[in-house]
Amino acid sequence: MTRERVICSGLEPWSPLPTKKRRAPSSKSSVRNTTQRISPTAKEWWFCPARQDPPLKICTIVSNVPHLDFLNLSMNPLSSVKLDPSMADVFSGLRRLVLINTHISWDSVHTLTQNTPELEELFLCLNDYSTVSESQKSCPSLRLLQITENQLQHWAEVRKLGSIYPSLSTLVLANNSVESVDDSQETLQLLFPNLRSINLNNSGLSKWEDIEKLNFFPKLEDVKAKGIPLLQPYTTHERRSLLLAQLPSVVVLNGGAVSHGEREDAERFFIRYYQDCPEQELPQRYHILVSKYGHLAPLAEVDLSPRSTMVDVRCGEKVEPVSLRLEQTVADLKKQLKALLQLPTNGIRLFYIDREMCSVLGPEELKCGSRALHSYGIRDGDEILVVPKVKSRCSSSDI
Repeated sequence: MTRERVICSGLEPWSPLPTKKRRAPSSKSSVRNTTQRISPTAKEWWFCPARQDPPLKICTIVSNVPHLDFLNLSMNPLSSVKLDPSMADVFSGLRRLVLINTHISWDSVHTLTQNTPELEELFLCLNDYSTVSESQKSCPSLRLLQITENQLQHWAEVRKLGSIYPSLSTLVLANNSVESVDDSQETLQLLFPNLRSINLNNSGLSKWEDIEKLNFFPKLEDVKAKGIPLLQPYTTHERRSLLLAQLPSVVVLNGGAVSHGEREDAERFFIRYYQDCPEQELPQRYHILVSKYGHLAPLAEVDLSPRSTMVDVRCGEKVEPVSLRLEQTVADLKKQLKALLQLPTNGIRLFYIDREMCSVLGPEELKCGSRALHSYGIRDGDEILVVPKVKSRCSSSDI
């Protein structure tokens, strides 16, 4: 069934008159006009920012839309709103409620959530919350809470969210300054027993112990932890590998799915990363992984930097030792030899002579200008033979 969405631009519109001054309609006519524009079968209502309105008007309009399950009041100034519980009953059918940048008080939030028994998603971003007020009654229906871009700093405030919303499966705390996870294993297991996804991007976490504690959430499988102080000293590869090795139950990290092969590579990397550290500095996870994979030998260092080699360049009777950069192409080599031999690049042919195999293979012409020199297997002591191109001349007397 198609969902009907309504976007309202305010509850107190001013009606421009062609020849008279503007006048404000009465409160009753404003509400009546607005409700007449909204279909009673509407499912979603986006209320665009307008001048502040008494909550009674909002409640009156919502009461005339009985099937409403999504309400967006973002950017409407609600900081001074005091919602009476008797008025909040009209929101009972809501499943998603968006209160972004409204600065609504926690008391009003709690009044709303206590009267919306089917509420599943709540958005409280950009409300300048530095604390969380406890509620006398929990909201067991809520599954997703997005509370990004606030001023939360202490884990004690996050702990309150666990008791208010005990059934949360997704908690988005991005762009808060939460400094640490200050709870024991037993407390964390009870705090968010159903949490499957947590977003800690741009938080203040600075210790690996805080990452380890995320394992105590019994159902956690999706973690986002970009932009935290803890990871700043590491490379991009080190960040993902060390995080992944510390979170054995996570299947999605920073938005990317984790394959079995990637996890094994990360855990092996973790062992090698820490194996030279003093015993007292080794994380507990290190010992667990060593029992799984054993002590690993360091990876062999492979030098992938561009190589060069010394060859003899022969042109006629002239022989010059030349240093070649093997990553360059045949065309690059012709340009290099142009200055040395004072010949046009399109007027020479190049042949590679393998000193060890020349009696068997003979010279190999370097025809392809885009081919890299290293693909020919050129080594020190080999020879590059330069043969000037001879222009053939044909006259009628030769026929």
